[in-house]
Amino acid sequence: MKLITAIIKPFKLDDVRDALSTLDVRGMTVTEVKGFGRQKGHAEMYRGAEYVVDFLPKVKLEVAVNAAIIDQVIESLISAARTEKIGDGKIFVTDLEQVVRIRTGETDENAL
Repeated sequence: MKLITAIIKPFKLDDVRDALSTLDVRGMTVTEVKGFGRQKGHAEMYRGAEYVVDFLPKVKLEVAVNAAIIDQVIESLISAARTEKIGDGKIFVTDLEQVVRIRTGETDENAL
């Protein structure tokens, strides 16, 4: 089992959700976050004054999946989230040692 954590642009969330649902990914956790990468924010004008936006709004997705479909999930996530502009985001993959569904007590693959 793997945990995929993806940081994407907020307006791509619906596209990513739709793409993952076609792979039978049954659940995800979504968090609104702020951050920066290589672009290091940008300058904006407000009422004639320039100010720097250091932290840009992003969406953080967390999805637990079976290791057998990890490559398909990553490819689907990339194609749905890509805009080919700076700030498209990152995907992190980590191992999950154990998963337990609280309601039923099911574990591991059955709990996904």
